[in-house]
Amino acid sequence: MNVRQHIPLTQLGNSASGLDGEGSVQVHLEPDVQIDKAKVFAVYGKGGIGKSTTSSNLSVAFSKLGKRVIQIGCDPKHDSTFTLTKSLIPTVIDVLESVEFHAEELGTEDYVVEGYNGVMCVEAGGPPAGTGCGGYVVGQTVKLLKQHHLLDDADVVIFDVLGDVVCGGFASPLQHAERALVVTANDFDSIFAMNRIATAINAKAKNYGVRIGGVIANRSADTDEIDRFNAATGMRRLAHFRDLDVIRRSRLRKSTLFEMDDAPGLQAVRDEYLQLAQNLWNGTEAVPVTPMRDRDLFDFLGFD
Repeated sequence: MNVRQHIPLTQLGNSASGLDGEGSVQVHLEPDVQIDKAKVFAVYGKGGIGKSTTSSNLSVAFSKLGKRVIQIGCDPKHDSTFTLTKSLIPTVIDVLESVEFHAEELGTEDYVVEGYNGVMCVEAGGPPAGTGCGGYVVGQTVKLLKQHHLLDDADVVIFDVLGDVVCGGFASPLQHAERALVVTANDFDSIFAMNRIATAINAKAKNYGVRIGGVIANRSADTDEIDRFNAATGMRRLAHFRDLDVIRRSRLRKSTLFEMDDAPGLQAVRDEYLQLAQNLWNGTEAVPVTPMRDRDLFDFLGFD
C-alpha cells in the first residue's frame, strides 16, 4: 500500500497561505495530535555529526535524573536507538504496513521497546524512497503514542531527526518540540548546516511554539569557530563533547556511555550529559538567533 495515499491533503500548505514562511509547502500538524505534558526536544545537525549518540546519551541522562523518557528516531535507517536497545527495532511504518494501516490493530509492544535504564524507544522509519512524506510518518508515530497513552506518562520526548534535512516532512518534529537543539562540530560544513537549520527553526517559530535552545558542540577538541559563529548570530553553546575514543567504541559496543567501562575522560563526558539534561529540564531561555545568508557565512568562515 502506497504511503502517499494516506496523507490528507488538508495537511499540506500552499504558497498562498503564508504558513511557515513565504512560499512554504509543509506537512502541518493535526490539531488533535499534540504532545501536551512532556518537555519535547528536537535534535538536528549535519549528517554523521553524532545526533543519535547525543540523543541516546541525553535520554539516559534524563532517565538518571528520574525522568520518564521517550526517544523517537526519525531516520529511515532506524538506527537512532540501537545503543539503548542493542538491536534495530521495528519501525512504526513497518508495523503499520503489516496491518494495512489499521492502527487500531496495534499494541505498544509492536513498536515500542524499553531500552537501557527504562528509556522507551521508538523508530518512526520512513516511506520507501521517492514514495511518501517523512512528516506523515512522524505524525503517525505521535498519533499512535497518544492513542496508547504513552505520552500521558512521559516527562521528556526527544526527536532524533535525519541529517540536516529541514524541509518538508523532516521539519515536522519542530511542530511538536519546545526547544530545538543543534549538534555541530568545529568545522565549516557543520556550522554551515547549523546556520540553515537555525533558519528553518525560525520559520517554524512563526506558527508553532518551538524555539532554538542552543548548540551542542560535538567531536571537537576546540570550539573557537562555533563560538565565533555564536557571537555573530546570537546562538548559545549548551555543552561541549570532545572527540574521545570511548565514544567511538561505545557505538561499536552498541552501548551508551553510561554502560561503558571506565576510560580516560569517560566520567567527565557522563557528567557533562547529566548537567546538560538538568539544565534542559530546569528550562532554557529561547535563543534569538539571526542566521547569516549563505554567501555571508561562506565569507565569514574558514579563515585561520
